[in-house]
Amino acid sequence: MPKEFNIPPVSFPTPSPSTTPSTMNHPSTTTHPTTSPPLHHRTFPPTAPFPPPSSSSSSIPFMSFDISSHTQTPSSSAYPSSYPPPPPHNLSSSSLFLDEPSLLEELEINPTLIWRKTRSLLNPIRPDPTLHSSDPDLSGPFLYYLSLALFQLLAGKVQFGVILGWIAISSVFLYSVLNFLAGRGGNLDLYRCVSVVGYSLMPIVVFSAASLFLPPVGSSAVGLVVAGVFVVWATRLCSRLLAEDSIGCEEHRGLIAFPCFLIYTLFSMLVMF
Repeated sequence: MPKEFNIPPVSFPTPSPSTTPSTMNHPSTTTHPTTSPPLHHRTFPPTAPFPPPSSSSSSIPFMSFDISSHTQTPSSSAYPSSYPPPPPHNLSSSSLFLDEPSLLEELEINPTLIWRKTRSLLNPIRPDPTLHSSDPDLSGPFLYYLSLALFQLLAGKVQFGVILGWIAISSVFLYSVLNFLAGRGGNLDLYRCVSVVGYSLMPIVVFSAASLFLPPVGSSAVGLVVAGVFVVWATRLCSRLLAEDSIGCEEHRGLIAFPCFLIYTLFSMLVMF
């Protein structure tokens, strides 16, 4: 049985009486003098992008800035009064730092003083105790500690921490012994003691540098004799400087020399073995 479909009827609009067949066939030629064109076909008069301000009192007046019409002087208007003027062009940058201290002075490192103290220690018989007691420093001892550690590193021994630890312990030990000997009349402080012990390490540093070019000194009698010479040299320097500085007399020099001999013997053993 065929299926029926309900289709609504199609209605076509009837043309108006005013429409003629010629206008229906040619819609592009149709003119409507009484109707307005579509919106997208309209033309508007050109307008300025920024219209001039109105003369009413409520509008903000337009302010023009003419930079070329104003001349400014560098001393008055180019720089504010709260800031100083720049330096002249003929002044070099190096002359600005003439009053600044050097980096060595800020770090309290005096190479001239270090050389004078080192030169006085080259004579083990008559060192200059006043030079070490009047102006102690730690820059020279630190240089000797670092030199000894570097020479040991060239020999294949990494002993930076060992040398620094032994220096700290030996300085505190020697400072305590000297205060017991001096009593209330002693004037030695720990800073000066560390400085003297560090500067007296110079013969051991020389021995460490010489051991790089010598056969193993720990396995021969000649090496032991050479090590003993440098130990006695360092002991004599340290005991003389500390005896005249802390106590002020030579009668306790033998007692001071014994702990000094133990300290520098330990450092020489680091070099030998």
